[in-house]
Amino acid sequence: MKELIASTILIVLLVLVLNPFHFWMPTNMQMIIVAGILAAFGAVAVFVLRERALDEREETHRSFAGRWAFLAGSALLVLAIVVQSFNHVVDPWLVVVLVAMVCAKLAARLYGDRYL
Repeated sequence: MKELIASTILIVLLVLVLNPFHFWMPTNMQMIIVAGILAAFGAVAVFVLRERALDEREETHRSFAGRWAFLAGSALLVLAIVVQSFNHVVDPWLVVVLVAMVCAKLAARLYGDRYL
């Protein structure tokens, strides 16, 4: 339940920082939302890192969820890179994040195969 609440708060704050309803947000409000995003992400990250599987079924579910999360994130980054490349301006952050995700996945796989 705590994980669901922390994830929901993070999602709401991320949507607010995009300002989809075109609210006027002064600089102070933006900084408060960014601080909230960092805190909410930290809470979600703690839940992810402390997550432990008790049996093979739970381990399979964790692995399945991780694969889908990686594929969703990387597919959206690739889509953003492709769309921006049509405008001949690709944001370097998109490429850096995609490379970091692929490298982290590879490093985790190599570590798991060798030490776990």
